[in-house]
Amino acid sequence: MDLSIAALHAAYRDGVLTPADLVTQLRARIQAHAAHNAWVTVLDDEALAPLLARLAGHSPDTLPLYGVPFAIKDNIDLAGVPTTAGCEAFASTPGTSATVVARLIQAGAVPLGKTTLDQFATGLVGTRSPWGACRNAFDPAYISGGSSAGSAVAVALGEVTFSLGTDTAGSGRVPAAFNNLIGVKPTRGRWSTHGIVPACRSLDCPSLFALNPDDARCIMAVLDGVDCKDPFSRAGPPVSGPLTGYRLGVPLPAQRRFFGDAPQHYARLFDDTVARFAALGAELVEIDFAPFAETASLLYDGPWLAERYHAIRTLMTRQPDALLPVTREIIERGALPSAVDTFDAMYRLQSLRAQAQRVMRDVDVMLVPSAGAHFRIDAVQAAPVQRNTELGYYTNFVNLLDMAAMAVPAAFTDDGLPFGVTLIGPAFSDEYLLALAHQWLAQADLPCGATGRHWQAGPVPSPPGRIPLLVCGAHLSGLPLNTQLTERGAFLLESTHTAPCYRLYALAGGPPLRPGMARVSDGGAAIEVEIWSVPEAALGSFVAGIPAPLGIGKVALADGRRVSGFICEPQGLETATDITAFGGWRSYLASL
Repeated sequence: MDLSIAALHAAYRDGVLTPADLVTQLRARIQAHAAHNAWVTVLDDEALAPLLARLAGHSPDTLPLYGVPFAIKDNIDLAGVPTTAGCEAFASTPGTSATVVARLIQAGAVPLGKTTLDQFATGLVGTRSPWGACRNAFDPAYISGGSSAGSAVAVALGEVTFSLGTDTAGSGRVPAAFNNLIGVKPTRGRWSTHGIVPACRSLDCPSLFALNPDDARCIMAVLDGVDCKDPFSRAGPPVSGPLTGYRLGVPLPAQRRFFGDAPQHYARLFDDTVARFAALGAELVEIDFAPFAETASLLYDGPWLAERYHAIRTLMTRQPDALLPVTREIIERGALPSAVDTFDAMYRLQSLRAQAQRVMRDVDVMLVPSAGAHFRIDAVQAAPVQRNTELGYYTNFVNLLDMAAMAVPAAFTDDGLPFGVTLIGPAFSDEYLLALAHQWLAQADLPCGATGRHWQAGPVPSPPGRIPLLVCGAHLSGLPLNTQLTERGAFLLESTHTAPCYRLYALAGGPPLRPGMARVSDGGAAIEVEIWSVPEAALGSFVAGIPAPLGIGKVALADGRRVSGFICEPQGLETATDITAFGGWRSYLASL
């Protein structure tokens, strides 16, 4: 079954599927995969009834996530369902849902239940659960990654369309890499943490696991928005960049760590991935990773552990044996740092932040492995703290440095296990990172999770703060007026064709020679065009320089989209030459 939002909505519109039918099928699938230990609570008919009833009178045309099934990490509240955070002694039943859950339900999504996690979201392994280790979707002998273990596995196995996790130290990225998923670690504060059990409250983020960029984009839009219930909630202007020629920072080879991973060849796979990004148009820049690595070490070796202790200090004082030994060992250290220790660490972090900012000034985005190795469950159980520390090398620094991150599938090892990388940018670069992920995955041709299905990629959307602009003549790549676009920071999104309802004309005058394109009711043809991404702030000056009879209007494309682009006023065509038969301006110029 194709669980993408587009496929589900098409099935609902065609009447071949209902949300209730889908839920029944998916609960059977969850039961069949029970050995993976991905779920804590699966909602029964009684609990699901009011959630499905909310959809009455609606359709995919009125609710953006109508009938879309999702899973919730069990440190995020769902009204009427216990929240355990991986510890039964801590469990309580909330009367209201977390803000992120409520927004999804209001948009039509249907929660199927709560998923397993490393206890109190303390771990990147997925093995620290009283319900047993969560097993990888591709090989149950390997870890799923954590702490959002069950959330990732449920999506990878095709049990839900998407899921919510959390990410303080990499919990939304490591499981994504190990289960061949997109993992969105948003800018801190962009999505509300109200109704989420804190790990490190000043650093926590909800996270998102999705099978394809189109679904991720739709869900991100629903989750966005400042929440007055969350004092850490915030908004900011989008940070963007080009899709070609962007500066891609990669750690110096001597600073890359793969933790004895020779059998899986992560080092080779990362080198191959970097080379493929370069082939897509990235300019590679080797960067000093030292300030990022040292920042990562602060998270568990510094006073931020006190935040974890603060979140559950009553339980730690009254029932310390309620915690798993490894979890207790880690969190109880949070009672030790003094106020002086805290300020020492804050000052060091500020120094490292300044160093990291200097590094990032030379690049648009950073690319790192999502993890340096993928361990078997028995290897993690033999050395739980060491293996967990190694998994955080490329992840722990991101929230401390207030950055956004997007984990994406990259390749498979010789043993058939996924290898993933993470794109990292400044705060509020989330949509830009997703656009780069879209571009990457469109050519990677990788399956979605462990479902075996492949995503049918469409054109890369223009990043935020930019407007797609169609050109058909002298502004095409390499032609005389193209610099009017490039000098304004525009870049090429795609080459395509209009719908077959236009005629193309060579206008009188020049140089430079210019065409005019006009829509007709019959006798039209598809015209070869390009679509460029233009910064919003630069579009006004560009449009102001367009001479009559040309102008900007809406142009229909062959795939049904309508974008802003060049059109021509009718009076300008009176002395023009019809060149429609050439199919485009370049072919006409070649004929001259």
